[in-house]
Amino acid sequence: MHILFIICDSVRRDFLPIYGNDWVRTPNLDALAKESVVFDNAWIGSFPTFPNRAEIMAGKHVFHTIGWAPLPAGTTTAQRILQDNDYVTMLITDHYQLLNPGANYHQGFSGHWWFRGHQHDAYITDHVEIKFPCAPEKCRQPDWLVVPYLRNQAYRIYERDWPIPSVVNASVDWLERNYQHDRFLLYLDIFSTHEPWDPPRWYVEPYDPGYEGEEVILPRYDTPDYLTKAELNHVRALYAGVLTMMDKWIGRLIEKLRDLGIWDETAIVFTSDHGGYLGEHNLIGKHTILKPKEGWPMYREITGIPLLIRCPGVEGGRRCGALVQPVDLMPTLLELGGARPPDGIHGKSLLPLLRGEVSSIRDVAVSSHTLPTAPDMLVWSAITDGEWTLMEPGKLAEPELYHLPADPTQSRNVIGDKRDVARRLHEEYIGFLRDIGTEEKKLRLREWKAVP
Repeated sequence: MHILFIICDSVRRDFLPIYGNDWVRTPNLDALAKESVVFDNAWIGSFPTFPNRAEIMAGKHVFHTIGWAPLPAGTTTAQRILQDNDYVTMLITDHYQLLNPGANYHQGFSGHWWFRGHQHDAYITDHVEIKFPCAPEKCRQPDWLVVPYLRNQAYRIYERDWPIPSVVNASVDWLERNYQHDRFLLYLDIFSTHEPWDPPRWYVEPYDPGYEGEEVILPRYDTPDYLTKAELNHVRALYAGVLTMMDKWIGRLIEKLRDLGIWDETAIVFTSDHGGYLGEHNLIGKHTILKPKEGWPMYREITGIPLLIRCPGVEGGRRCGALVQPVDLMPTLLELGGARPPDGIHGKSLLPLLRGEVSSIRDVAVSSHTLPTAPDMLVWSAITDGEWTLMEPGKLAEPELYHLPADPTQSRNVIGDKRDVARRLHEEYIGFLRDIGTEEKKLRLREWKAVP
């Protein structure tokens, strides 16, 4: 069995046609979905980027332990176990944070390639003209993030020079040289679906034809009133353009698997780590990490992620409504590779769901930023049973409750009428935290806040 694992950063499930979007074009993912099982209830666990990768690789929740941190040396990872079971394991990425010195997320791979230059990657030092595409104050951390990005990307000419094509072209090259291995895991971590959203113009124009205003490629994490209606609409167009570009190049990769004659023996996993707000709930961005006393609730735009699994021998074109989380991907990859998951992980293999042997593997899913150790840090968790979702802020704000079937956009907080449901979910949340080994100091900060 060959395994192709693709994670694209910051992809909102509701921007994909396979999850009901009617204006963004992703024809290659649409086609892949017809051969895959599409998971309708995949929720993030640890948030944001680093914690998510730790969960995928190690199969353990980390929002109660390491949070945003390097992957501890010696961590038992899926790639290491597969390597020990005669797999060639290869990481190809443009994710500068993942492979920065000391981050350690490449451990366990037989090899890794890193395409440089995203955001503030310390890469290009040349004297180049920096021309902001918009007023700098509309950007998130313009000097720290945008200026280095513009310098790093100054020499692009052709579409193939953008990071997404670079990663996919390198993956195609690797496949041509390595497809005859009996077993391989090719792990693609595509970061450039994350802002700055700066695709070639031909991907953006169809979504916002004739726009002549400012290009806010990395919008400030804030309420959206600093943007005009046209500017906000164009931000969405930039994002949609990136997703269509992503889809175009994933199609090239799938085409190569067919060309090489290994399509029928290759399992494919496609997912993301989280979404972000584009004006919904009167917010733009993902979090207020620089303002720890002003945390944002984690609505479905953040917590709901796409997940497709194409597995040879498993009927495709089906939907699965079971609650699943990124920690489940580690044992899934191992079972696909014929290896046994280690003891003590939090994840459960998704293959029984794929094969139709079970209808569920968990009762609740918990999504959370790193739990605080100080009582004045506002950190939200989201707890869902698939029908109800509780937004749990600790003691620094009022909890919220939403009934997803009746209110999928989470616009009507019904906690005042459904205290019993909220209390039940909170009890399950605390039980979950105890089960994964959360220390008492952090548990005390998540005690139930009485609802008036």
